[in-house]
Amino acid sequence: MRGLLSHRALRGVLSLVGLIAAFVLATASPARAGENVFVEVTPNSAQAGTRVSIRASCDNNNDRQAQVTSDAFGRVVLRPDNGFLTGAVTIPGNKAPGDYPVNLECSNGQTASTMLTVLNMAQPSKGPATGGGGTAGGRGAGSLLLVGGLVAVAVVAGVGARRKTGSRF
Repeated sequence: MRGLLSHRALRGVLSLVGLIAAFVLATASPARAGENVFVEVTPNSAQAGTRVSIRASCDNNNDRQAQVTSDAFGRVVLRPDNGFLTGAVTIPGNKAPGDYPVNLECSNGQTASTMLTVLNMAQPSKGPATGGGGTAGGRGAGSLLLVGGLVAVAVVAGVGARRKTGSRF
């Protein structure tokens, strides 16, 4: 009886797996041309004045140039490179911060787009050039402290030696 129960359970599990597989295969759409059309910008958030890389695909048409346009940087021609289309551009330093669409136009008429976020953060300024530190010339406060400390140690050592000799008498 126990062997019969395990065979029924196994048959039920296999039937369920078969039904799920049939559902997945029936509802999956076949790959169509154009599904491999994309454009990406790296980094997708960049400071105004920095260079960004663009990588794209025009499906089976990656052996021909394509162009990318955006209000963030203008027009860029992408060239074939190891199965993709690539290019690079510098975002103008005075570009206002915001989100800018980046649009790919393939030579076969296909298109894709992505978003580029331009940042325009204030650059930190350098600290004041006040000198000091290890490059300062002459005797600074550090040298004086060292000499003063050595003098204090010598005085304490001298007073300690005098007390020892004075206590013998």
